Amino acid sequence: MKLKLGIPKGSLQDATIQLFARAGFNLYVSTRSYFPTIDDPEIECMLIRAQEMARYVSDGVLDAGLTGQDWIAEHELGDGTTGVLTSMADLIYAKQSFGKVRWVLAAPDDSPFQSAKDLGGKTIATELVRVTRAYFARHGAEVHVEFSWGATEVKPPVLADAIVEATETGSTLRANRLRILDTVMESNTQLIANKNALADSWKRTKLENIALLLRAAIEAQGRVGLMLNVRRADLDGVLALLPALQRPTISALSDEDWVAVNTVIEERTVRDLIPRLKIARAQGIVEYPLNKIVL
Repeated sequence: MKLKLGIPKGSLQDATIQLFARAGFNLYVSTRSYFPTIDDPEIECMLIRAQEMARYVSDGVLDAGLTGQDWIAEHELGDGTTGVLTSMADLIYAKQSFGKVRWVLAAPDDSPFQSAKDLGGKTIATELVRVTRAYFARHGAEVHVEFSWGATEVKPPVLADAIVEATETGSTLRANRLRILDTVMESNTQLIANKNALADSWKRTKLENIALLLRAAIEAQGRVGLMLNVRRADLDGVLALLPALQRPTISALSDEDWVAVNTVIEERTVRDLIPRLKIARAQGIVEYPLNKIVL
């Protein structure tokens, strides 16, 4: 049996391939093919634009796929159906960082607009057309929303009065002299599945296992393992320095006066922590990378 899995083509592609690698799946993408190979004979992959993923999973062309909450919402607002798609995993990663993407309403720095209501009768450019229309309807503002084929941030003020655009850091908006008026929605990647695929016990189990491993890879991002030895007499001082995912694991050594300590910490804290542990008389300190943390 094969699980038909959609991999997002475009801005999320590289980050997704890296995430799958940490989860234990090696994906190989050819520039000439839309069918990546994967070192799991039970999975058949296809590259699909994130904007189209929800439609193909909903229609059953694919059993499952990875796409953002933004494009799921855009799809469901278009066909008026809900419940066809099921989220198997909430995966907070984006093209530049492991965080959420914001879709924001932005207007030129020198414009008089301060909120959505100020834009009544104006033109809004965006790729997220249906979600944007629903946003302005909630704010009681009638606007003209037009689809943008790209480079949306350069359109105000000549081609549009304002835009709704995805941003991670806001740097591109600032570079184009745009200021954020409001957040339209936040989005992060979801592993979604078709309800008919989930009715198949083999496919459901396969998807649940993939979801488990992807979540574990996300949990491990930015964390490392730390092992060290310490005398029992100095243990309390060492433990007071150690933050931990749960609690440090403490194991007896062959010498009754010594114990081994094993813990998981944020990687950014290591450079400050290791010298402090050495001062607290820890020895044999070893830092090691993590690929997965299963909670």
